[in-house]
Amino acid sequence: MSDRRFTARARTTALVLGVLASRHRLRRRDSWSRAQLLDHQTRALADLRSHAYSRSAFYRGFHAGLHGRPLSELPVLTKSLLMERFDELVTAPDVQLAGVERYLAGLHGEDLYRGRYYVAATAGTTGRRGVFVWNFAEWRHVVASYNRAFDWAGSTAGLTHQVRTAVVSSTNPTHQSARVGASIHSRWVPTLRLDAGDDLASIVTRLTEWQPDMLIGYASMLRLLAEEQLAGRLRIAPRFVFSASEVLTDSTRQLATAAWATAPRNVYGATETSGIAAECGHHPGLHLFEDLVITEVVDEDNQPVPPGEWGAKVLVTVLFSRTLPLIRYEMTDSVQLARHHDCPCGRPYALLTGIQGREQEALRFPTGAGPTRVVQPVVFHHVMDRVSAAGWQIVQRPDGLDVLLAHPRRVDPLRLAAALRTALAEHGVTAPEIRIQHVSAIPRTALGKAPLITTAAARPAGPPTAPMAGPEQVG
Repeated sequence: MSDRRFTARARTTALVLGVLASRHRLRRRDSWSRAQLLDHQTRALADLRSHAYSRSAFYRGFHAGLHGRPLSELPVLTKSLLMERFDELVTAPDVQLAGVERYLAGLHGEDLYRGRYYVAATAGTTGRRGVFVWNFAEWRHVVASYNRAFDWAGSTAGLTHQVRTAVVSSTNPTHQSARVGASIHSRWVPTLRLDAGDDLASIVTRLTEWQPDMLIGYASMLRLLAEEQLAGRLRIAPRFVFSASEVLTDSTRQLATAAWATAPRNVYGATETSGIAAECGHHPGLHLFEDLVITEVVDEDNQPVPPGEWGAKVLVTVLFSRTLPLIRYEMTDSVQLARHHDCPCGRPYALLTGIQGREQEALRFPTGAGPTRVVQPVVFHHVMDRVSAAGWQIVQRPDGLDVLLAHPRRVDPLRLAAALRTALAEHGVTAPEIRIQHVSAIPRTALGKAPLITTAAARPAGPPTAPMAGPEQVG
């Protein structure tokens, strides 16, 4: 047992030192010209493809006849295809899906798969879950990508500077945020990991005791914690606040800023890619980490979407992936590229001006004899952002919309329903029945997330949503 603890301790030390070295390299890239960045992308992509073609039987066949073609002409890799062909896709002979699944089923502590590989899985809320594998060198890139967002905010944890960190997300050991938190917990980055599904009073007590310098959490949790801080029940003074994994709305940003006198920084990441983009503090958008991940914003037919328009999904190519190469991997995130790259910070990376959630959070409404009308999440965000409540969620059911409000204050249900009907009408939709419900807490997924927009079929399990004061039903 002592040997295992020593090995884990040595691994953590090596990881922290590696991430610090990566931080210096990433900082140098921040001062590149756009041309230097694109040249790096070209070379890194060529290296990735060469590695995949030489070591992955899947890619040799999947890209047959296309090895010299541009990235945009390559086929799209879906999650279902990745999982079906996992054993052919991986480049390490000792990594096989059956063994990885057994490892995940019995995972505890910080043990690595075969003593060498970090593994994480997606929640599988849209069907079969995805499983992803990294060796130590790749994991260093994973952690460094998230650390870049912290570095841009001025949080410089290092060998001579400790930053007490609290992460309120998922403690499920199969989830990437839990694995990252566990792998960097050290005397340099002492990390308290709290599950977003725990009792709120317990989270508040533990945070107050811990007194974090840096607070990281799902946007919905930051909103709840900001409410607790403003009410005087939570008493912390973080210098850095980061929102991840969920849409950070304007009202949540304003609430968090009021609570801690520091604006939360938005970070865009995913299990498959790790960090994809982050705010720099000079521009309201997020800079894409284009030196680590190539992100193509496309429509439902995988065609490029012009800057300034919302895409239906993104295709990501992870330039540092080697054990499980990801080339044009499909993620159903709806994002919007900025029309220009200019930012006062001077970084060369393209900008995202918006992230509105996943494609499955777009709601579809019948329009009589014609095709269904798709309404994007941002339409609802604009209305609900004006609602004063500890949280909200819109659930689409066959017979109408349920609007869940946690601890609302001075909310007129008739006026709110009218605003939603107007917003839908502006997008060619005749609103169905709208039911406003006051609930004790917004339901959360198994990983502790609280999606803002969902459907009854995808509605997560979580705290009870029985009305506190009876539902307000508005036709």
